Amino acid sequence: MLTRGRIQAAAQEAGLHPVALSVRRLDAPGPSIEIEPERYFYPASMIKTPLSVAALHLVASGELTLEDVYETTGANVTGNDKPSPFVAGYRGRLRDIIEYAIVISDNVATNMLYDIVGREAATRIVQETYGLDSTAFYRKLSGGEPLIEDPQWDGRHRNVHGVRDAARLFALIAANRTPFAGDLLATLLRQQFNDKLSLGLRAGDRFAHKTGDTDEVTHDGGILYTAEGRVYDIVVYTGLPSTPENNARFGPFMRALRDSL
Repeated sequence: MLTRGRIQAAAQEAGLHPVALSVRRLDAPGPSIEIEPERYFYPASMIKTPLSVAALHLVASGELTLEDVYETTGANVTGNDKPSPFVAGYRGRLRDIIEYAIVISDNVATNMLYDIVGREAATRIVQETYGLDSTAFYRKLSGGEPLIEDPQWDGRHRNVHGVRDAARLFALIAANRTPFAGDLLATLLRQQFNDKLSLGLRAGDRFAHKTGDTDEVTHDGGILYTAEGRVYDIVVYTGLPSTPENNARFGPFMRALRDSL
């Protein structure tokens, strides 16, 4: 049986500390099991999922289309962990910008979404329409030092997208309650960074998820479809630097958690 005590013990044994997490079964009634869900950790690339939802919201409302084409400007160029076509002068469709922002966590594509949607508009959309009350977009992303110049940043606030909001958003996607939810779910299933919670999955499981990494934090979260047909959202944020050693800690945690699902 899944209990808060078991989850907390699994996190401690795996060395995931400090941690904030949420686990909930989605295909059957029941409460979320949470550990410090309101503790602030910088969301890193976890912010890319709600930003993509805000963009898709504008597509659904007719303000944008997935075929709209945008040119990459030098002001948005920063480092990425995987090869990206988004170099200065490259022209890409909105559907591809969202795809790259999620699947390879493309920072340049994400910065383009900041311009396309607008950080204040994106914040308003996710808060008022999808109930992500503590999610806000303040600063564009940088793939390393030095940080990119961001004249629209207020100089004070960091992006916010906590564990509770992340879990809520994944639940909405799983329930087909966001625009183009099926397409976004398929995009999350194509995630190319699978060195954390994915390490603890069983044969036949599918995990539609997003990760977040900096030298301060390492996160993972998404929608788990078990081989037995059950559905959960699982979100784990930690205050550990993203290193191969720390990322590997998610695997034993997921294996222990999976035994109780």
